[in-house]
Amino acid sequence: MEHVRSSAVLTLAGARAALDAALEYAGSEGLAMNIAVLDPGGALLAFARMDGAFAHSGPIAIDKARTTVGFGGAPTADLYTKLSAEDAVIRGIANRPGIAAFGGGVPVRVDGELVGAVGASGGSAEEDTRVAAAGAAAVAG
Repeated sequence: MEHVRSSAVLTLAGARAALDAALEYAGSEGLAMNIAVLDPGGALLAFARMDGAFAHSGPIAIDKARTTVGFGGAPTADLYTKLSAEDAVIRGIANRPGIAAFGGGVPVRVDGELVGAVGASGGSAEEDTRVAAAGAAAVAG
């Protein structure tokens, strides 16, 4: 019989561990960020907006994580750079609502399986990526 269900699951406890690790890293770098942790279907598991973070970058953090899981676990920093700017526009990656194809979305993998993503927004694309990666690393296996 074929497997009809994944064996690896990102639990609420795992999502909170990822969120806490990302928050701790952002704080240690003096950054005020919005951080989202989603499951592989794009459903929000955990979210926080740090004191002083831009309120309107919260949905961007969610979009970054959702973009990562929606594109099979591709980090958002890679999506735009792997395509030419023209290809990105033609394919709709650069201008679709809910797509954030710039740094800050990082996959969470357990035993090589995509179980979710962490999205961060509020700093530069590089800062956002580092914060999200710190969260993902806390639960990756």
